[in-house]
Amino acid sequence: MGLKLFNTITRSKVDFEPIEDGKVGMYVCGVTVYDRCHIGHARAYVAFDTIQKYLRYSGFQVRYVRNFTDVDDKIISRANERGISVNELTDTFIEAFNRDMAELGISPADVEPRVTGHIPEIIETVKTIIDRGHAYVSGGDVYYDIQSYPGYLGLSGRRLDDMQAGASDRVDSTDAKRHPMDFALWKAAKPGEPAWDSPWGPGRPGWHIECSTMSAKYLGDVFDIHGGGADLVFPHHENERAQSWAVSGKDFVRYWMHNGFVQVDKEKMSKSLGNFFTIRDVIARFHPESLRYFLMTTHYRSPINFTDSAIDEAENRVEYLYEGVLAARKWLSAHPADAVAADLAAYRERFVQIMDDDFNTAAALGLLAEEARGLNEALATKGKSPEKSARIATLLAAIMDQGGVLGLCVRDPEETLARIQAGKLARSGLDREAIIALVDERNRARADKDFARADDARNRLLQMGVSVMDTPEGTRWKLN
Repeated sequence: MGLKLFNTITRSKVDFEPIEDGKVGMYVCGVTVYDRCHIGHARAYVAFDTIQKYLRYSGFQVRYVRNFTDVDDKIISRANERGISVNELTDTFIEAFNRDMAELGISPADVEPRVTGHIPEIIETVKTIIDRGHAYVSGGDVYYDIQSYPGYLGLSGRRLDDMQAGASDRVDSTDAKRHPMDFALWKAAKPGEPAWDSPWGPGRPGWHIECSTMSAKYLGDVFDIHGGGADLVFPHHENERAQSWAVSGKDFVRYWMHNGFVQVDKEKMSKSLGNFFTIRDVIARFHPESLRYFLMTTHYRSPINFTDSAIDEAENRVEYLYEGVLAARKWLSAHPADAVAADLAAYRERFVQIMDDDFNTAAALGLLAEEARGLNEALATKGKSPEKSARIATLLAAIMDQGGVLGLCVRDPEETLARIQAGKLARSGLDREAIIALVDERNRARADKDFARADDARNRLLQMGVSVMDTPEGTRWKLN
């Protein structure tokens, strides 16, 4: 059947046919580095990380570009507030971004350009747009003439007549512009701001021109996939499209992809509402793979509702996966077996069918859960037959194969399970020593054959949300 994806510009699901057979050029808009990343950023970068991982899994040679906007009004304002240089601020938050992405299992992009490293190329792009009659200089600023582009608003589907100037905080209204929706390609320098020399005087790039320039440099005039959050469709991606057309005369993107928003308790995430969570906030309480799992439980194009109960459930599922993986590895170390090739191929075929349908991670997680249940059932069966070991080997291999694409089950199981339990204990407010004392009391009662006392200790533990397991290695306990 082949890969199908939803193309924002056609508003339909279409067959994916790359420009060059077997190769994919993909650009995703990166962060403006003036603050820590929030869970909305996590949604976007988990989605596109999974997409690029699946494309590679499917045999494509992928060139993935994700930029950093490191000069911008918000960056300048935040640096001034802190009394530090723009470079010091942006370096700090790029480092924080990289740490957050690594925690979430998000691979670095193949190319991660910074705007400030591409000023000469941006100036050349602006010059070309002016020379071709699609931009004009106004007192040291350069504006794009939206009325010169017949396809303007073709991506967002908006109507120019219905729009008001100032629809975005990045669109300003000024008498210097021919049309209120004309947007800045180059901004004249203001006192105390970073600035670069240009043919129009000292200044710095507008927001949109950065991505048109850097995507062309690293992927060419036309490339396959451009992604980002749904909030970028207008004005950012609409304006990128206009700029790139002005340079090359071509539609520069074949497939536009956009992820849905994150809501918190069914409300828009907002600092003013007190429901704003950074990635660091969440992974301080939950394992980062639990956040990644949660973000994939809803199709990437749909909105997702963040709640404590939802991420609790995601963490329980991640824990269940790792418990199965750990038990299977221990079994196979004692009873080695190879996966059954035909059965493994069947699991892979189901996974491919699911992911080929516009990267349906929610359904893929369902398949992974089915395989994990099968693995635990196989482990629970009595006996040590070759068939049992082969079944365990097959299901473990399927989980690891698909988990590699989804960014799950890619860490050390014992360390992951210990970290999950430590997080649960911290959130519960329970006293670890009190739990251990009750477990020891139960073990002493069992040794004394005082089973009523042992049952009482177990019941008290269960009321605390603690399960006790008797294993050949001794008694283990865990928070549910």
